[in-house]
Amino acid sequence: MLVVSSIHDLSDLGGEDTGHLTIQALDWSARLIHNGCALVKQSFSSTDRSFAEELDRRDVLSSYRSAFVSSEPGLIYLNGNSLGRLPVATSEALESTVEEAWGKGLIRSWREEWYDLPAKAGNRIAKLIGAQPGEVIVSDSTTINLYKLTIAALEAQTGRTGIVTDEMNFPSDQYVLQAVAARLKAKPTITYVKSHDGVSISTEHLSEAIDTDTALVCLSHVNYKTGFLYDMEVVTQIARDAGAMTLWDLSHSVGVIPIDLAACGADLAVGCTYKYLNGGPGAPAFLYVREALQGPIDNPIWGWFGAEQPFSFDSRFTPSKGIRRYLVGTPPIVSMQTIPPAVDLTLEAGVERIRHKSILLTEYMLYLSGQLLAPLGFTTASPSEPSQRGSHITLRHTESYRISRALLDTAGKDPVVVTDFREPDLLRLGAAPLYNTFAEVHAAITRIRVVAADRLYESQSPQREKVT
Repeated sequence: MLVVSSIHDLSDLGGEDTGHLTIQALDWSARLIHNGCALVKQSFSSTDRSFAEELDRRDVLSSYRSAFVSSEPGLIYLNGNSLGRLPVATSEALESTVEEAWGKGLIRSWREEWYDLPAKAGNRIAKLIGAQPGEVIVSDSTTINLYKLTIAALEAQTGRTGIVTDEMNFPSDQYVLQAVAARLKAKPTITYVKSHDGVSISTEHLSEAIDTDTALVCLSHVNYKTGFLYDMEVVTQIARDAGAMTLWDLSHSVGVIPIDLAACGADLAVGCTYKYLNGGPGAPAFLYVREALQGPIDNPIWGWFGAEQPFSFDSRFTPSKGIRRYLVGTPPIVSMQTIPPAVDLTLEAGVERIRHKSILLTEYMLYLSGQLLAPLGFTTASPSEPSQRGSHITLRHTESYRISRALLDTAGKDPVVVTDFREPDLLRLGAAPLYNTFAEVHAAITRIRVVAADRLYESQSPQREKVT
């Protein structure tokens, strides 16, 4: 096990190259997490901005920041866990799609490139999640994909009717499970594993909920509120030992956490592409079906693009024999074209290098929050151990909503800090390692302290807006 000692100032990082040991240590940390080993928590002892600037100078991913559009000088964007920034290459890809493929190619572009795009984009994502070519396809939204795979998994099993999830799972995922349970004749029962601390879910409690009646264990790899990260390998093995299938929602982990679905033995997965994969608002989602299950697991929504020969226009449906069987209607080509260039950036940077910077960014957020915000009534609602945490941290404060609004309302005098609010009192800070910097984190926490200490939030209405 790698032991990372506390960092009191830059001289403690070792040698003349003061930043090298930090980066090197975090590379090892990422590999340890990827291999399921524990990570020793890092600590800091400097709240000076100069420390953040030194970390930025030593950041091996710093060059990727220029790969993203940044049109508002001074904007601090800590909301990549909801919507990633626009890659420069995506703008170019969209322009080519609209002006060349659509504008000039017209219907010919279906033959030349569009027809295979869902599978080709899926194969790119497969490299990020430990899947093989032909096991991932880009299709529909995360919610629709979850609905398809939930019904398929339940109908593929006999004698089992139980679904296990947790009470903190993303609401849309819970709605899907409830809808399926209400509509299937077998009337599946849903067990919601409770959180013991409001932040995480105990593996022991989860294991107790999975029994011989459990057909499906459906969980979010990283919790959308607190950032709690499940040990996928351990949980999947518990489900397999009980004879249940697993369905993972990777929306808050794909692109920032090393994932190996094959090594973990996962059966099914879904995920979105517009958070850390930077695919753009409403970009199509993806689904994963282990190759051995692509026959037994049927798509309950039959559409022409899931047929073996869509352009035969046969009146009787014959499903594709491979991953294409999980397509439904005509793919949204324009929005789908945003995915390849964005995913390529992540592949080039390397998920393990992204993970090590993510760990340091979130550790730094927690440290500064403890030093500068805790005295003002802020508490932490995220796991303290990095091996149990995704790439965002969550703070709790009674005025989190109005603080989040005040961070946007600066009249040009102070930096605009984009975060987001989640009910009832949660302020989320996302760390997107490809474009977020340590200096940004320092400036954001400093600004939050000013807003809270000077009660600048009092000028904001407590009435919730449509989008929080």
